Amino acid sequence: MRIIRNIEGDLRRFRARVVVVTGAILIAFGLLSIRLFYLQVIRYDDLNAQAENNRTAIVPIVPNRGVIMDRNGIVLATNYSAYTLEITASKVVAPLDEVIEQLAGVIEIQNRDRRRFKKLLSESKSFESVPIRTRLTDEEVARFAAQRYRFPGVDIRARLFRNYPYNQLASHVIGYIGRINTAEKAKIEESDDAGNYRGTDYIGKLGVEQSYEAQLHGITGVQEMETSAGGRAVRRLNSSQAVPGNSVVLSIDIKLQKLVEDLYGKRRGAMVALDPKTGEILAFVSKPTFDPNLFVDGIDSENWQALNESLDKPLLNRALRGTYPPGSTYKPFMALAALQTGKRSEKTLIPDPGYFQFGNHRFRDDKEGGHGMVDMYKSIVESCDTYYYTLARDMGVDLMHDQMKPLGFGQITGIDIMGESRGVLPSTEWKRTTYKKPEQQRWYSGETISLGIGQGYNSFTMLQIAHATGTVANNGLKMKPHLVREVLDVETKVSTPVAKEPVGQLPLTPENLDIIKKGMIGVNIEGTSASSFVGAQYVSAGKTGTAQVYTVKQNEKYNASSIDERMRDHALFVAFAPADDPKVALAMVVENAGFGAQNAAPIARRVFDFVLLGQYPSEEDIEAVQKGQATRPIGKPRAVANVPWPPKAAELASEEPVVAASAAERAALAAAKAASAPGAAGAQKPATRVAR
Repeated sequence: MRIIRNIEGDLRRFRARVVVVTGAILIAFGLLSIRLFYLQVIRYDDLNAQAENNRTAIVPIVPNRGVIMDRNGIVLATNYSAYTLEITASKVVAPLDEVIEQLAGVIEIQNRDRRRFKKLLSESKSFESVPIRTRLTDEEVARFAAQRYRFPGVDIRARLFRNYPYNQLASHVIGYIGRINTAEKAKIEESDDAGNYRGTDYIGKLGVEQSYEAQLHGITGVQEMETSAGGRAVRRLNSSQAVPGNSVVLSIDIKLQKLVEDLYGKRRGAMVALDPKTGEILAFVSKPTFDPNLFVDGIDSENWQALNESLDKPLLNRALRGTYPPGSTYKPFMALAALQTGKRSEKTLIPDPGYFQFGNHRFRDDKEGGHGMVDMYKSIVESCDTYYYTLARDMGVDLMHDQMKPLGFGQITGIDIMGESRGVLPSTEWKRTTYKKPEQQRWYSGETISLGIGQGYNSFTMLQIAHATGTVANNGLKMKPHLVREVLDVETKVSTPVAKEPVGQLPLTPENLDIIKKGMIGVNIEGTSASSFVGAQYVSAGKTGTAQVYTVKQNEKYNASSIDERMRDHALFVAFAPADDPKVALAMVVENAGFGAQNAAPIARRVFDFVLLGQYPSEEDIEAVQKGQATRPIGKPRAVANVPWPPKAAELASEEPVVAASAAERAALAAAKAASAPGAAGAQKPATRVAR
């Protein structure tokens, strides 16, 4: 009986264990079923997408960047494909310097390549591919491919490169593209256009390349690729092609642009020539220039230092950002303001003994002994300073400001490239808000006098002065200046012209405008620039100016040869032609060149001959103008249509290499500037010498 009871107890325990184990198994299977249901039903879409992502890769297709052309269809910026040798730092096994040394044994890597690579690497993330060599030959590609296994993290890539075929020509207008830096990348990622820049390494940095980035970039395409477990592409699943960027057509005539740049030669300065009726800019010159091709691959430190530290400041767009006192080119605008406000009539006579006495200071006229009795016509034609000293006194700084502001002086024109400087159109309010100390905020009466002849605090861009000149030429109708003429859609071939946008009609009476135009015509016929327009087949209007940089004391005479070249007077000129139906208006400065009549007006004459007559000066004439040795054209002019294009490679690379300023040169220039600086704060700033 005991045995039977033991067996029954064991069976009960066994059955209990079976029940427990069965229950555990059922619970386990239940949990597994629930998990499977959760994964396969509830999270199906999410997990399926993740699995698909493990199997596929999205590869962006970078679009071809749009080309930039001049008004006649000459291509100024284009693209080409080339191979680059690139390193992804995060994938490199050995020390980076050792890898580069080993690579140099396979493919030539120069010191400038290493410097550029280090600069780009510092601006990139470790997982980004950075080029160490660009524009590899087929032989170099084959040589590396044979030894690719030695260099994990190093690869050959085919890239599109921007090319500026005319090197320095019009570089400030065209601008350049460069590698996207960290700040730009962050800005793009925050924008609505972030997806369109996937895979894009370069972006417009200056000029039209920067301002028309949206039109030039295009639309990025996408390739969906099936990948293996090792991440290698197996086959293409889907794709959408990239849409190339649109073509941007400038209003610039590149032949005219090259002519003006050649006429400047090695001299520094700026010119803006525009159509006053449309606002289209025909030439936009800043000298010296630079080669934008240097920036395409990422400029190396040596070239960057040379450009950035050069005393000539080749990276400064002088036409857009350089500000200058207008000198005597301001006088026609002052005369117009006098007529509009009733401060002078055309026939009002002002005696000129050769100076204007104001308090204890004598403001000298450019002509020793004076011009005698001067009316408005004579004041413009002979550029009489005394006439405008008295006019400035009678008008006062604030009335001058209110009359000059509508003409665009000291105002943003709204041109279609970024970086425009405002300049300075002084007023009592301007001085109060500009200076901090009370004694500096006070406006002194003596400061008003020199404003009348375009000196003192007056400081404007050539773009502003050209805009004002065009407004007078266009009978007071202001047109917004622009560099782009039209945008051409590369797919539809539809052209979208840039609207000719009137800014507004100034309330200038026709009679007053006729008086000013008459005086400016007289300047080119019998006045200070007459020698430059001898034999011209059209009637033009103009005004010369010579703006001081270095202030001479009252008891001294200005002697250009005795001071530093960079502290000598600037040569300026404003003009438009034909006088009765203007097709072109311009403003220009030749820095530290002296007389506007000798060094600026001759360049303007060649511009008018080009635009109005289709004439291109002779080689001997260009050489003489570069040296300031010709006023009227010499030699036989050529037809613009017959001038060979493209220019020879030697002509395109004619500018001397930029050399960084030495410490001694910088110190010498600083000393010269310090010597010319005004003494006490708030002291009068008289113009003691302004030549014609």
